[in-house]
Amino acid sequence: MPDRPAYLRIADTLREGIRDGSLPPGTRLPTMAELCAAHGVSEIVVRQAVALLRTEGLVETRRGGGTVVRVVPPARRVAMERYRAVTRPLAVPETTFTRDQKISWQEYRLDKEYSRVRADDDLGALFELPTGTELLRRRFVFYARGEPSQISVNYLLWDLVGGTPVADPEREPWPGGTLAQMAYLGHPPTRVEEAVRSRMPTPEETETLRMGGGVPVIAITRRMLSRASVMEVCRDIVIPADRVVLDYSIDL
Repeated sequence: MPDRPAYLRIADTLREGIRDGSLPPGTRLPTMAELCAAHGVSEIVVRQAVALLRTEGLVETRRGGGTVVRVVPPARRVAMERYRAVTRPLAVPETTFTRDQKISWQEYRLDKEYSRVRADDDLGALFELPTGTELLRRRFVFYARGEPSQISVNYLLWDLVGGTPVADPEREPWPGGTLAQMAYLGHPPTRVEEAVRSRMPTPEETETLRMGGGVPVIAITRRMLSRASVMEVCRDIVIPADRVVLDYSIDL
């Protein structure tokens, strides 16, 4: 059996160091010259090895800072309890996102885009309403400690939110998030449904979330209901797959 290519062997060595903790998150990798000397290879071979690790999401190259092991503590998204927790009275401002990320209100930031749209066939089916129903579209980019961590595009019924503070982007972030907004409008959520899938990110998602190559995303389609009526549809919540753990509990 032929020997593995040199760049794969170098990548294996560095990957093992990252996984066993001898190269912890934030550590700068040896310089290009040091890796060339240690392995007796050319710079092209070392660049191939580093590029492979970058596509795996294990390292990132910073301008003027060399290549470092990525610091990406995964958030734990506890699907059931996360919604119950935020519907209780809040001692401090928070949302489901800040709870998942374990960050304070001061470490939380949102980029937002609002527009008035009409439901396409898919959105109409999710809302259980006719195609063409007027909706408020809100696109959010969520930041934790200054880093973009999640994108969501959610839709609310225009007849419900038009002319209210919920339709005002200047009111975001709103303590309690969409759950609290629905309660404010007199329709507290009584059920949340989520459909989870994985896919590769779009170029825009890769750029916005500053993702490494080859990393998939978790895409979650959510419906928020009050009694029998669908109040909100999120299509989708997008999270890099290497930054989140989805926890589910089922009471039997």
